[in-house]
Amino acid sequence: MRYCFGVDVGGTTTKMGIFLEDGSMVEKWEIKTHTENEGCRILPDIAASIRDKSAERSLSREDCAGVGIAIPAPVTEEGNVKMTANIGWKKEKAVKREMEELTSYPVFVGNDANAAALGEMWKGAGQGRKNMVMITLGTGVGGGVIAGGRILVGGNGGGGEIGHICINPEETQSCGCGKRGCLEQYASATGLVRLGREQLSEEKRVTCLKEGELTAKAIFDALKDKDPVAEDIVKRFSQYLARGLAILGAIADPTVFVIGGGVSKAGNILLEYLREPYEERAVFASKNAEFILATLGNDAGIYGAAKMVLDGIH
Repeated sequence: MRYCFGVDVGGTTTKMGIFLEDGSMVEKWEIKTHTENEGCRILPDIAASIRDKSAERSLSREDCAGVGIAIPAPVTEEGNVKMTANIGWKKEKAVKREMEELTSYPVFVGNDANAAALGEMWKGAGQGRKNMVMITLGTGVGGGVIAGGRILVGGNGGGGEIGHICINPEETQSCGCGKRGCLEQYASATGLVRLGREQLSEEKRVTCLKEGELTAKAIFDALKDKDPVAEDIVKRFSQYLARGLAILGAIADPTVFVIGGGVSKAGNILLEYLREPYEERAVFASKNAEFILATLGNDAGIYGAAKMVLDGIH
């Protein structure tokens, strides 16, 4: 049985793992992501770490099926990245070609959120599902759409940009992408806090949320303690999220939505508040889609990157 490498490039650290072809993780580690000087060291550092780990484990060229790399940016089918927001690349980067020259291994490149979705389908909460949507609720909103067991890439590598579905055309504030009314402005951790601040600015009722720092965790903790103000905030948050997922349901018709990211740590209570508003908006075909919590956590990206290799060679 051969090995493959899964790599998930982040703005601060790059997660790496060695996997067997059956999906078993042999080892994982991290290296620093050097974003200075337009990120010129990122790919050479990854290649050096792969060489070091191969030598440490006495792996020959024939022992390794390839390297999968997840990048926080749209990635074309050719493995090119035009620009990134947080790893320093200012010009188009031919990641696949450069990494194949650096490692001599076959290289497969994809968007990091798409890779996480692929990882969850392969070895996480979506095992056995061929049509699923993963949505990550963190500082922003990311995700990936899987149809027929394959990730939706799109013509420019921007398939599955869930966070930038417009769900409120009346919004006056701009999203980080420059547009207005994006799902990310309401359904991310920062979006939830924003909704909370708006609620508290006019709130007359007694609530523990007026004490201490307002965070997504604080809002859900207050909800679990039956704080009625927290419940109103979460209901509004859930309405926005359900609106975005219903749009995706009408397009992708998934059997399951896998929800990850920091906000998902609230647990099943998040799913409970999401179910009803989703069913109110969902088209009949996808109305009964399941909602489940992601299980791979921060390892989803390296699992998905490894899966890209195995899908590419079979």
